[in-house]
Amino acid sequence: MDYYYRTYNLAMLGMAVVGLVCFVALFFVKAGYGKFRNDKWGLSFSNKAAWLVMEVPTIVVMLVMLFLSKKDNMLVRVLISFFFFAHYIQRTFVFPFLLKGKSKMPILIVLMGMTFNTVNALLIGSWLFHFSPDEMYSPVWLYSPQFIIGAVVFILGFWINVSSDSYIRSLRKPGDTAHYFPNMGMYRYVTSANYFGELVEWTGFAILSWSLPAALFVFWTAANLVPRAHAINKSYRQKFPEEFAKTKPKRIFPFVF
Repeated sequence: MDYYYRTYNLAMLGMAVVGLVCFVALFFVKAGYGKFRNDKWGLSFSNKAAWLVMEVPTIVVMLVMLFLSKKDNMLVRVLISFFFFAHYIQRTFVFPFLLKGKSKMPILIVLMGMTFNTVNALLIGSWLFHFSPDEMYSPVWLYSPQFIIGAVVFILGFWINVSSDSYIRSLRKPGDTAHYFPNMGMYRYVTSANYFGELVEWTGFAILSWSLPAALFVFWTAANLVPRAHAINKSYRQKFPEEFAKTKPKRIFPFVF
């Protein structure tokens, strides 16, 4: 157990270091999917299939970790995992099929996403179902400030994320591939409201699970999304100068950045 736990902690440390490197690098290299996709990233395939393939490992890995668990107090652990599953079921089996157009995603991006998702689910699942103290997630955890506050924050973030994605899709008519300036809802304050919602989601999850791997996931989410939000903000400012000047939205954190 000690050997595996040491390996687990080293893996988290490694993820933190890689996340920091990615955070810096992504300010200089735009991840080649969505509006920043180009042929330099190599072969691509359907966006819908790409999202499904990229996200499904999270569900599979977390289910495996759950079924392999030998913990006695499973109720709260399973309830906590439901928040994780809620996001990824929506992201895997709902979100891709709501996408409009015929956009593609580079295979390289998909492989990197699959790798991260697999490792991340292993880290969070290992904590929830194997390494966390037996007494930590007893039924009284459901009445703790961490769980209650975290659950509320997660649900709020989930709603912001899903509703913001829905609004962005609504700007396009069938067959339309153009990009438009979003200015409703949270987009009045930030140009990447969907990313803001996702960050709020995982912050809530980190609070309700009160775990280091979940906090590391928040860091990784920020490392990935903050530089991209910066690039999106710059793109909107250049393409829609008049609309941008009216609201002057921040990048991802309302009123701050």
